[in-house]
Amino acid sequence: MEVNVQQMIFEFIGGLGIFLLGIKYMGEGLQKTAGDRLRDILDKFTSNPFMGVLAGMIVTILIQTSTGTTVLTVGLVNAGFMTLRQSIGVIMGANIGTTATAFIIGIEIKEYALPILAVGALLLFFFKSNKVSNIGLTIFGFGSLFFGLDLMGSGLKPLREVELFHELTISMSNVPILGVVIGTVFTIIVQSSSATIGILQSLMTEGAIELKAALPVLFGDNIGTTITAIIASIGATVAARRAALTHVIFNLMGTIIVVSILGFYTTFIANLQEWLDLNPAMTIAFAHGIFNISNTVIQFPFIGLLALIVTKIIPGEDDVVEYKPKHLDPIFIQQSPSVALDQAKVEVIRMGEYASKGLEETSSYLNNKQAKHADMAVQIEGALNNLDKEITAYLVELSGKNFSDLERSHHSALINSVRDIERIGDHFENIVELVNYKMSNKVDITEQGMIDLNEMFDLTIITVRDSIKALEEMDREKALSVVQKENEIDKMERAYRKKHIIRLNEGACTGAAGIVFADIISNLERIADHAVNIADEVLGEKH
Repeated sequence: MEVNVQQMIFEFIGGLGIFLLGIKYMGEGLQKTAGDRLRDILDKFTSNPFMGVLAGMIVTILIQTSTGTTVLTVGLVNAGFMTLRQSIGVIMGANIGTTATAFIIGIEIKEYALPILAVGALLLFFFKSNKVSNIGLTIFGFGSLFFGLDLMGSGLKPLREVELFHELTISMSNVPILGVVIGTVFTIIVQSSSATIGILQSLMTEGAIELKAALPVLFGDNIGTTITAIIASIGATVAARRAALTHVIFNLMGTIIVVSILGFYTTFIANLQEWLDLNPAMTIAFAHGIFNISNTVIQFPFIGLLALIVTKIIPGEDDVVEYKPKHLDPIFIQQSPSVALDQAKVEVIRMGEYASKGLEETSSYLNNKQAKHADMAVQIEGALNNLDKEITAYLVELSGKNFSDLERSHHSALINSVRDIERIGDHFENIVELVNYKMSNKVDITEQGMIDLNEMFDLTIITVRDSIKALEEMDREKALSVVQKENEIDKMERAYRKKHIIRLNEGACTGAAGIVFADIISNLERIADHAVNIADEVLGEKH
């Protein structure tokens, strides 16, 4: 039989492309349908490692990518929402969740791929409702998955006749490690273990590969999928790198264990295929599912040890932004309201210190354009929003208590200050967005403009820092110096605007640069206003 190589390659790569698109759309549709609840699922259900495994499974089934779940988890570890130990459970669960795609592929509905695509497209294009189009996106992705598989299958069918491929599969049967390496490398190239497992299922269905040769490739896929998380963690925080390394060790250990008993495992899966009368694609799905579940069961008791190992391999203190309050104990609200008030104050000061750190990161981003500063600033802004909610709720609960007049005034000073600190976060986030706009549109601010911006930035940072210090120590002197600095910042803003208009008129500066410049100084001026509001709480007066 003459093998049409071009047709084979085109069908295979086209099918692979449609398959990957299908996984992406299916995941996006499910993710949008689930909304922001994914992060909440991970946050709420990870109180212990077992719940973490369940949460990891659910989220991975919803977003159709274990790498996506690992990256989400890394973000939560970074944000201080989750400890390394809790994240290990989630990563184990993600490995089990990723087998869902293989089971979906095992269902023989290839011939219905096109009508499924049509239904998805119909919902996607003819309905205005977001909810319906998200469901449409999911269905369209689901159809693409099968359509892509069908095409890949057609492309791979002639491989049975190719002598070279036949010899390769025999080698993989005899030298399992070869299969593991091929699976790993291919998954690294395609960046999706679901896709390489889909290819394996197609090869099995077309009779081009036998179970004995397919299994080692399957285990290699599991190792390959960890590479994406490693790539995502390069240049990230210590916590992120640890979580990625956990993923690698977990999958590597599982593969070593199962390859050492490969003969037994192959016989077991072959028997299972006979007992349950499984089609070839479903056989691979079961082999994958049982492998990942067993791997989790075996390694689950060693989560603590795993955490210890990765902490040893990647040492260092981590720069974690704590989203959650540390000092708000509800027990004090009833038992000792004045202690509760002190606790709330400590938390407000911590929040204020975050605000000034966020401002410093924003200033660094403006000057050296490194994304890590922008990420840090945005993360801090998220923490400020969360702390604002939690501290305000705590202070509201305290409001009915019997306080002395002094305590009452402290209480109202804290409630008002929290709001101001949160608003500072909003303003520096605005500045980060302005810098992003400046960079993506290649807008250049003149040298003099940058000098002016930095001068105003430095003074604003000191003003915010002093206002928090004044609140912490109830220091009237410090508070008065904040008022004075804020007047300076107001004058600066007016003077810099005038200089900027002169530059515009002289043609030294573009209109786009002018807008960015004016918006940044206006945000800085507003930040200083909020700092003065905090100082006024200390002075006990309002401007």
